Amino acid sequence: MEKILNKAKSWLLPNFDQETRDKVSELIRLKSEDLTDSFYKDTEFGTGGMRGIMGVGTNRINKYTLGKATQGLSNYLHKIYTNEPIKVAIAYDCRHNSKKFAKLVADVLTANNIEAYVFEDLRPTPELSFAVNHLKCHAGIVLTASHNPPEYNGYKVYWTDGGQIVPPQDKAIINEVNSLDFSEIKFDGKDDLISYVGSEIDEAFWDASIKNGAFDISNRKDLSIVFTSLHGTSIQLIPEVLKRAGYTQIHVVQEQAEPNGDFPTVKSPNPEESEALKMAIDLANKVKADIVIGTDPDSDRLGIAVRDLDGKMKLLNGNQTMSVMTDFLIKQWKKQDKLNGKQFVGSTIVSTHLVNEIAESYGVETKVGLTGFKWIAKMIKDHPELEFIGGGEESFGFMVGDFVRDKDAVTSTLLACEIAAAAKSNNSSFYNELLTLYTQHNFYKEHLVSLVKKGMDGAQEIKQMMIDLRNNPLSEIDGERVVYVNDYQSSVSTNHITNEALAIKVPKSNVLIYETEAGTKVACRPSGTEPKIKFYISVKGTLNSIDNAIKVEQKLDEKIQRIVKQLGV
Repeated sequence: MEKILNKAKSWLLPNFDQETRDKVSELIRLKSEDLTDSFYKDTEFGTGGMRGIMGVGTNRINKYTLGKATQGLSNYLHKIYTNEPIKVAIAYDCRHNSKKFAKLVADVLTANNIEAYVFEDLRPTPELSFAVNHLKCHAGIVLTASHNPPEYNGYKVYWTDGGQIVPPQDKAIINEVNSLDFSEIKFDGKDDLISYVGSEIDEAFWDASIKNGAFDISNRKDLSIVFTSLHGTSIQLIPEVLKRAGYTQIHVVQEQAEPNGDFPTVKSPNPEESEALKMAIDLANKVKADIVIGTDPDSDRLGIAVRDLDGKMKLLNGNQTMSVMTDFLIKQWKKQDKLNGKQFVGSTIVSTHLVNEIAESYGVETKVGLTGFKWIAKMIKDHPELEFIGGGEESFGFMVGDFVRDKDAVTSTLLACEIAAAAKSNNSSFYNELLTLYTQHNFYKEHLVSLVKKGMDGAQEIKQMMIDLRNNPLSEIDGERVVYVNDYQSSVSTNHITNEALAIKVPKSNVLIYETEAGTKVACRPSGTEPKIKFYISVKGTLNSIDNAIKVEQKLDEKIQRIVKQLGV
């Protein structure tokens, strides 16, 4: 506690502003738990940026933690680009303080003689990724905490290709940030080095989105769409891109259309959760819509609900959505005679294997990386000899083509509507297309369990859970022998039947994946952005006929629940 107190007292020095010093003094005087949580560690500038609760302290998002991150980035940019003017694009979402933080970040950049291109108003994260390339910037920054609760904000860094920073840039920037003292931050910006951008980037983004996400689809006017931005940034772009593509029946959930960092109509602005889409589904039932689409605050994730075999709205999970999207995209490439064996799709180690089976059936390679779209963006950069078709991950994200190098709910929303419109014109449906894939391959069902463990004690508990899982590996899951234990931290895959060990050829990460003889998978990993440990469960079965879909799915769901009980989560 004395160490934490001394750390807090260092924020009472004159290089911190009076407002900050007053707030820290109050925490010290009250001896509150907030003092410990605010200072027990530093907000980690991780391999993509940082995210946390707003407030004073080293473990919070504030003027000084953001300033330090930006000063470190500035120092690194000057080391890399020594003989040219440096440009950085900045975007921000609807969260409290995001606009103020964006100007703060711009000031630190310009104080370091770096040009800043700042969006004039809130914009989706994928548009920031696009803008880095469009404006020929050296880097990009977006102020967002994605789908986290209202008290959070965050900071993500993008590199010259429009993807989030990856090795070797990430570690080098982290080292620059960690080497700094707060007194070294340059806050006195130069407004003449700031340019405000907006509509011209929107126009270019809409054009690129339609070029990549729209196809030769008829009867778009017959598709009825309900859309909700969940109080986030996507209201700026998605209704317009759908309209420009030719969709006319677009029903926006007006109560959730106004950007608002409090997210007043939902417990969580996360389209992965059915409760977040309740108002949209209610509207869909009222207007008899075919599809519901909701996006998170910074518009990189999307949740989709479609009519099931009984005509009821059903929220698909991210694995199901990415499977249908992957199949549709590859089909379009095949129809256009563009497949020649030099294409690939991207996925992650915790996403459904159905994507791999779909791609293989067309002779297309699936590259699999760690969790996070920065690794899919890196695949594109590392393989210029191959064409990228699309890629996704289980956490409700998808990327269409390579004009954006991060998950993109704008173009993915358009793609989802293209799939639904094409299916409807063929007397099918989005859901029917999914079930057809299950009959052609395997019926995969996935389930995610997230355990929230807050604060210093929670972080230690998560750490201990991963240690226990490694030291006492499961030998069977739901009566099936565990064959492979894949430890991405040690980069070793062990066959527990033959004791053979193979090297895992992706960067190290704190992830453990069990695979059984019947194809069941359980993956465990601490979240990189939230105080959570996540368990990803994947089971599979055979679907001989769409008529049996409900029965097969029920059996798979029962199996998942048995595994959840066995894991004790």
